[in-house]
Amino acid sequence: MKKIVVFLANGFEEIEALSPVDYLRRAGEDVVTVAVGTSNRTVESSHKVSVLADITFDSYLDSLDDLPDAVVVPGGMPGSSNIAECSKALSFIDEMNEKQKLVCAICAAPALVLSKTKALAGKKWTCYPDMEKNAPSYAGNHITTEPFIHDGNLITARGPGAAEQFAMEIVKTLSGNDVYSKIKSAAVLR
Repeated sequence: MKKIVVFLANGFEEIEALSPVDYLRRAGEDVVTVAVGTSNRTVESSHKVSVLADITFDSYLDSLDDLPDAVVVPGGMPGSSNIAECSKALSFIDEMNEKQKLVCAICAAPALVLSKTKALAGKKWTCYPDMEKNAPSYAGNHITTEPFIHDGNLITARGPGAAEQFAMEIVKTLSGNDVYSKIKSAAVLR
């Protein structure tokens, strides 16, 4: 069983955060939702939907024995900005990337969050249209023509409309083609 942490900060985009949670749990993986930038487990989405995270980020770090297999950073505003302002979250992402663990981000998060880490360096990536202007020039090779990009240990996606493909690429990478195919069929995915 793979371990995945999904960051939730106030202002996150629901479909970008919860699609990976849903599909990875269907795949039988161990998914933990982590409230970032708050001492409260209740996090409010960009559309004012309250979600109870499994644990706060500080508590998660205190209980961490080994790094998980993947980290998922959803977009949404100001959710991406809130994660980008959390130095512990940025350090965690850098450590995940350094250890070649899977780093996944969607929408504004690649440009606003991952650009403050080393995760984009030398990689192909994508993000929500026009958000790339927030990323420094050394942030790899930005691609605008694909809904998601998988380059090595990095998976990025453009926005809410790509959330299903993004989530399923994470499932395929962590759980394998057989599990991916079963979920795709059972969930009547495109």
